[in-house]
Amino acid sequence: MPVESRGEPASASVGKKRMSESKKAWLRKAVWAGAVIAVAALAGFYLLKSDEDHRGIAGANGRIEAVEIDVAAKSPGRIKAILANEGDFVTAGQVVAQMDTDVLQAQLRQAEAQQRQAEAAIETAQSRLVQRESEKAAAQAVVVQRQAELEAARKRSARTTALAREGAGSQQEADDDRARVQSYEAAVVAAQAQVAAAEAAIATARSDLIGARSAVEAASATCERIQADIDDSNLKAPRDGRVQYRVAQPGEVVGAGGRVLNLVDLNDVYMTFFMPTAVAGRLSMGSEVRLVVDVAPQYVFPAHVSFVSDVAQFTPRTVETASEREKLMFRIRARVPAELLQRYAMQVKTGLPGMAYVRLDPRVEWPAHLEVKLPQ
Repeated sequence: MPVESRGEPASASVGKKRMSESKKAWLRKAVWAGAVIAVAALAGFYLLKSDEDHRGIAGANGRIEAVEIDVAAKSPGRIKAILANEGDFVTAGQVVAQMDTDVLQAQLRQAEAQQRQAEAAIETAQSRLVQRESEKAAAQAVVVQRQAELEAARKRSARTTALAREGAGSQQEADDDRARVQSYEAAVVAAQAQVAAAEAAIATARSDLIGARSAVEAASATCERIQADIDDSNLKAPRDGRVQYRVAQPGEVVGAGGRVLNLVDLNDVYMTFFMPTAVAGRLSMGSEVRLVVDVAPQYVFPAHVSFVSDVAQFTPRTVETASEREKLMFRIRARVPAELLQRYAMQVKTGLPGMAYVRLDPRVEWPAHLEVKLPQ
């Protein structure tokens, strides 16, 4: 029979003892692992400081990258053809894809017809203007004629009135001449009104001519816009580069800004890596860098620092001590010279991992294994 102590079973006492021993063992392992990590961190820090003090060179892992460019459709439509395959090298301005332009071609023909119609309206408006100017000239001639007739009638009326007053002429004739004068005065007013109407018609004809010319300009602008859309339907490579992958295929419909191809600009290749505060703080723009890719460790490529982040990455929650500030990591970019990229354009590949070495002290010479070694 198991022995009981103060009402507690003996089996429960044994279980608690085993749990206590396992907990102590776990704590011993955790303390041991923490000590190992601390020692390794101190050793790594010492090696880094020792490396900097002796050689002035620091290294970090990175990956070869390049600027990516999307070739996209300006307007929505259907892809007619893709003229470049994945991996092909293309030059700036080369047509790499074509969009279907049947609708745009129809719109262009319609706009051209409207332009011809507007040009014909200009000729009609010009003819109408000439006609209105001729009508004005005729009306002005009628005014001159009526004024001459009025002047003659006034002189005749004056003579017959004088003769009738002296009894040498008929009073009826004098009255008829005065009536004739009034009739000619009315005819002059009517002729002058015809001149004013002709001037108004000329102004209207000129406005019609200006409107016809504006319609021609609008139709021409519409044709140019549609032609520009047709030209933009030939998707061109904005830079020299290599086709990385197709985003869409012929026959697919894409929206405005829809991507068709993705290119990498092989004239802008760089490696991105991270350095701690102690190293990043000593770098400057243009500092020399040596790049070594894992697939070809026998070669060393030159580069220079083209970017240092002004914001730390991997920042801890609090930065209160000097040791915590050492944990701040800054993103750095080392750019490969353009002339070197042009020389080895066929061999450049993005995504390759490697090492980037920076020289913190320009007075320190590069070691032999980091001297520039390029493929032949």
